[in-house]
Amino acid sequence: MRWKEQLLTLNPYQPGKSIDSVKKQYNLNQIVKLASNENPYGCSKEVTTTLQANTTSLATYPDGYATNLREQLATFLQVDEEGLILGNGSDNLIQLISRALLHPLASTIMATPTFSQYKHNAVIEGAIIKEVPLVNGEHNLDAMLSAIDEQTNVIWVCSPNNPTGTYIPENRLISFLEKVPPHILVVLDEAYYEYVVAKDYYESISLTRKYENLIVLRTFSKIYGLAALRVGYGVANHAIIKALEPTREPFNVNSVGKLAASVAITDQKFIDLCKEKNRFGLTQFYDFCEQNQLEFFPSQTNFILIDFKVDSDIVFQYLLEKGYIVRSGKALGFPTSVRITVGTKEQNEKLLSLISKFLAKKEGRLLGK
Repeated sequence: MRWKEQLLTLNPYQPGKSIDSVKKQYNLNQIVKLASNENPYGCSKEVTTTLQANTTSLATYPDGYATNLREQLATFLQVDEEGLILGNGSDNLIQLISRALLHPLASTIMATPTFSQYKHNAVIEGAIIKEVPLVNGEHNLDAMLSAIDEQTNVIWVCSPNNPTGTYIPENRLISFLEKVPPHILVVLDEAYYEYVVAKDYYESISLTRKYENLIVLRTFSKIYGLAALRVGYGVANHAIIKALEPTREPFNVNSVGKLAASVAITDQKFIDLCKEKNRFGLTQFYDFCEQNQLEFFPSQTNFILIDFKVDSDIVFQYLLEKGYIVRSGKALGFPTSVRITVGTKEQNEKLLSLISKFLAKKEGRLLGK
């Protein structure tokens, strides 16, 4: 078979270890997964109550237009329904954009390290990839502008950025958007938007009205706690959405996911509570890092990237064997760091206690495990 050459060297996305596999491998009864930036508080009770009472037929195709969810989102975001596109998670929307605009004669620009799926999809489409290194964990927007050439079709901007948790202030983003040629699509990935507390963060939805080459991506997988159901959405001007729609496969968002998302967005009290608890959890990590002189990036997300100054796989393995799944930074572009999802207060306390023991052992202050 004549596969695309780039597929022969491209590795599939590597998700974090599953809870069941770790239980079996290490004979553990309880596992805490803090690797995939899922919401430790689950989803709104309104969602679970609705799903339990759901009588939707599994033999019937979903509403291909996602009418109810689209109406709910349009009202909540104060946008036109025609300015929305739904996806099987925001990953699906990244794939659609890549399919629509990237090809062997097109170039695309992204930060590095950042979310892996921008590059992954660009490789599949055979596009020319221009990666611009982060500076102190943040996007180097000036260098990204300098990387633009006549072949550039898409620029990816992840704010807050995964895996650093850093964000782009409003003045810097607007300055950047003003300088990007209008025929180049800027993809602003805001998977962690709801966790942001920075006062100089921008209002991206309003920016899509001013900049006709901007699309904003968001998801229900993070703070809304619906990662298993895979629902994401994009907001842009009508022309962008109309051009992207033919790339979207029919019925790409399932009926249960649409129902759950339409209920979840009505319970903003739950979202506010999760945001508040997350900030408290981050302070637990900040205080610990400062006490132990560990470097980290201040985060506007529900995760933190901590530099342990050792092979990150060693830290990962130590915590894994104790029943805590985190994410080694080696595959994320930070080989001595570990990315940790902020858990509940109790989960964080237990994890930090284990890290204390690891640091003591590392410094030779503690023998054995």
